[in-house]
Amino acid sequence: MDFINRLGSISYKGKIALVCAHDLDVLGSVSIAKSKNLANFVLIGLKDKIVTIAKENNLDIEGIEIIDESSMEECAKIGVSLVKENKCNSIMKGLLETSIILKAVLNKDYGLRRGRLLSHVGFFILKDGREYIITDAAVNIAPDKDAKKNIIENAVEVAMSLGYEKPNVACLCAKEVVDPKMIATLDAEYLRDLCLNGDIKNCNVSGPLALDNAVSKESAIHKNINDPVAGYANILLAPDIEAGNILYKSITFMGESSSGALIIGASCPIVLTSRSDSMDTKLNSIALASKVASVTK
Repeated sequence: MDFINRLGSISYKGKIALVCAHDLDVLGSVSIAKSKNLANFVLIGLKDKIVTIAKENNLDIEGIEIIDESSMEECAKIGVSLVKENKCNSIMKGLLETSIILKAVLNKDYGLRRGRLLSHVGFFILKDGREYIITDAAVNIAPDKDAKKNIIENAVEVAMSLGYEKPNVACLCAKEVVDPKMIATLDAEYLRDLCLNGDIKNCNVSGPLALDNAVSKESAIHKNINDPVAGYANILLAPDIEAGNILYKSITFMGESSSGALIIGASCPIVLTSRSDSMDTKLNSIALASKVASVTK
């Protein structure tokens, strides 16, 4: 299924504050997103350069507001302020370091904190139509069990915006039984119990589960795993950033899938695209940001 069509209607299409927009790749995605009516934008950055890049590359940015600013830090601050003032409902990274935009987002005085850990959430649609949310592949290096609780809650927020009423969360590990020598299995048991006790809501959490029995019912049956989540996972919680990043990029570069990704946990979705992302992935991420913002606004 086409990724953007899968998202369905976006009931409230606000604006994305694009920080340091003076870059060909990001302006290219803006032009296509505009043509597909995926989102509205405010472009923040070097105005003359933005206009020149658009003109030289036949990119349509007509009618899009441009705020002229040369400082990366000020661009980030302006983007955050637009969200705070309800003039934009999400924010997107352009040509600046990730640390600069996240510093503005997390600023105690004017940022977009809401008391929850930030985490990376990727949504994949495989060639055969199966869907998976993978988290966290990019932000939290070695989350402890309480951080993983926040990571699950962020992923569940995205899943619910996509129509999942009670998504299944698989805490991925290298084995399916609790082993005191493997911290990830202990964390999985802890998170499963939190969910059973009602401390993690709107989802089913299970683990430890290996990847095969998390996504394949046949594998779960073969290993005599009697678990309602086994084989039916919607959200795949990685034990650490290395495992999450490898899984994420394996599906991206060696599998056939379409995807989009966001940073969740602030008061608005954050689009952090990289130069290695395809144009389709950038567009999907823009559309996903609008979808999540429309549901959670």
